[in-house]
Amino acid sequence: MATYNGSHFIRRQLDSVLKQLDKDDQVIVVDDGSGDGTPELIKETYGNKVEVHINMQNLGVIKSFEKAISLAKGDIIFLCDQDDVWEDIKVERVKKAFIEKEADLVVHDASVVDGDLQVVDPSWNHFNRNNIRQGIPGNILKNAFTGCMMAFKRELLPAILPFPETIEMHDQWIALVCIYRKKKIAFVEEPLMKYVRHGGNVTGMKKRSLAQQLKGRIGTLSALLHSAKG
Repeated sequence: MATYNGSHFIRRQLDSVLKQLDKDDQVIVVDDGSGDGTPELIKETYGNKVEVHINMQNLGVIKSFEKAISLAKGDIIFLCDQDDVWEDIKVERVKKAFIEKEADLVVHDASVVDGDLQVVDPSWNHFNRNNIRQGIPGNILKNAFTGCMMAFKRELLPAILPFPETIEMHDQWIALVCIYRKKKIAFVEEPLMKYVRHGGNVTGMKKRSLAQQLKGRIGTLSALLHSAKG
């Protein structure tokens, strides 16, 4: 998990995560210079149940997730945002999908809720018009993979890390690498978390100019082609 000024909702999210985990599971938080006491709140509330790493300078969401992923030691790595809520069955369902579908990457749906957890749409894929089976060209034009709804095998790390400087988002990059390398992606249609849309989410940024969009897509494609040589 990457955090930034998340003190208002971080405990709600971590509570929903921790109750599903075993004592040997690892929870990593990389805080990107919060000014509202987020890391201190986590340490005071959870002690050694959660590893908190604080960036000495603001690195942004992509580099913060890269750092968190690099610190992970488990066989399966779940990505997690600071302001959502996991359903009680999420970990169980995702782990089951890895086994039954022999997957390298598991992606699931989520219900879309507002800041008060009132349902806006029962499906994020419907709400965002996602087509998670659209392949590389489609996912470069419009990313259909959302990081907090993804988990992947540790074996993928050499292929995805370090994140190239030219990519637009870490979740899109992970998915594109899996598609390009023909890794097994399993899709769970069930909504396994509440995805909070309250106006402050990183992915809710203002519209970019056409030139910025084009530059980002070219940078992502270039990084993907370059990765094939590695």
